[in-house]
Amino acid sequence: MSAPVTHQARSADAGPRRLELSLLGRWEVLLGVVLLGLVIVGARLSPVFATAQNFSNLTAAAMEVGIMALPMTLIIIAGEIDLSVESTVGLSSAVLGWLWAAGVSLWLAVPAVLLLGAAGGLLNGLLVTRAGLPSLVVTLGTLALLRGLASVVLGPRAISTFPTEFTAFGFGTLPGTPLPWSLLVFALLGLVLGVLLHATWLGRQVFAVGKNQSAARYAGVRVRRLKTVLFVLSGTVAALAGVILTARLSSARADAGQGLTLAVVTAVLLGGVDIFGGSGTLLGVVLAVFALAMLQNALRLADVSTQLQSIAVGLLLIGSVVVPNVVIRFRRGGGTR
Repeated sequence: MSAPVTHQARSADAGPRRLELSLLGRWEVLLGVVLLGLVIVGARLSPVFATAQNFSNLTAAAMEVGIMALPMTLIIIAGEIDLSVESTVGLSSAVLGWLWAAGVSLWLAVPAVLLLGAAGGLLNGLLVTRAGLPSLVVTLGTLALLRGLASVVLGPRAISTFPTEFTAFGFGTLPGTPLPWSLLVFALLGLVLGVLLHATWLGRQVFAVGKNQSAARYAGVRVRRLKTVLFVLSGTVAALAGVILTARLSSARADAGQGLTLAVVTAVLLGGVDIFGGSGTLLGVVLAVFALAMLQNALRLADVSTQLQSIAVGLLLIGSVVVPNVVIRFRRGGGTR
């Protein structure tokens, strides 16, 4: 009599798992439909929306968020979060401008800025993994710390004497196409991290840590080292985004990147990544980056106020967390019954 009961229990457990995987598999399809809908609605709102020049502009404007969202995806899947990315952007921009104004070549200044971003990520990683502090609290602290350092380095002034070759990288396009150079950086980084996350043992460890950190540790995963590496990656990539933003705006400022953290986290969660860790795909995040960019661009072209645009982004953030969890819980309940 025990065998049928065991089989039924396994079937009951397998049902919700299949439903959850099915839901996650359809999330990317849903985002694809949303993208198509945004193109249609945007074209109706403004005749400028569907032009190649506008798509080039909205893509360039979204790339800093998209680039930072890629390593943020891995961090959230691992059960942590990094809220300091926007201040890393500001600090990298300020230091880059300060070094250039001091006569340092960009060939030396840019690697120095990337190393600075890696150091900020290492600080976050050590405080989280070695001191045992919550990443939410730690990165809120470094958010303020790094922004303050940026203000000390550059103050209220702006540096806008960069060479044309550098600024052309920020708002120039690939030869013969309307695609910005930053899209190439985003695509290469997304490809590398996508393969790393979904096709290697390291990616499996990231998912394992997010699902059950204690079990992953007993299975031999070096949890603290893995999380530290992810924070270093996030800091380095945020510094890279700061360099790209400086080139696109042709100006280095201490307040560069202000407010980008909300957009980055929104893109990751809208892409189907579980805020509690353990599940998500990089493809969903990529689609969400462009969906968010199209929505903001369409609202801007329709002369919607900045306040209403912020409300729309806030509702997207709440919805991207609430809707998947409600559907999964509802379906799990149905499967159990």
